[in-house]
Amino acid sequence: MANKKIILEKEAKVKELADNLKKSKLILIVDYRGTSVEEDTKLRKDLREAKGSAKVIKNNILKRALDINGESDLDEVLVGPNALITAEEDYLAPLKVVYKFSKAHENYTIKGGFIDGKLMSVAGSLLQTIGKVAIALDQVRAQKEAAEPAE
Repeated sequence: MANKKIILEKEAKVKELADNLKKSKLILIVDYRGTSVEEDTKLRKDLREAKGSAKVIKNNILKRALDINGESDLDEVLVGPNALITAEEDYLAPLKVVYKFSKAHENYTIKGGFIDGKLMSVAGSLLQTIGKVAIALDQVRAQKEAAEPAE
């Protein structure tokens, strides 16, 4: 009987994750190996402030949740230790946090993901998109700072 209970709990966990992923505007799979606890804690704090989150989830659970949503395109990157970065409200601010962190920490690599429902691969558009977004956000910040009256 305990096995059935465990299976039901895992199925509920997968379903909950699938529902959360369906609502997310940003889904990134990252390899976090070599990231210290201190670095990871800072990244998670920065992501929370940007209305995003980072979680370590077993690959088989993540794969099942993605499959439920018809997003099995990321199956090939679900190898080894991975972290899941998500954001439900807006993807720009959390994306900028991850981009800056990955630039400062060579071991922290983005393997793939979805941005606003569109599949992004590391080989192609994901890194280009992240770079363009980060540059655009910096330009907007600079324009706002220039427009503010000096005190």
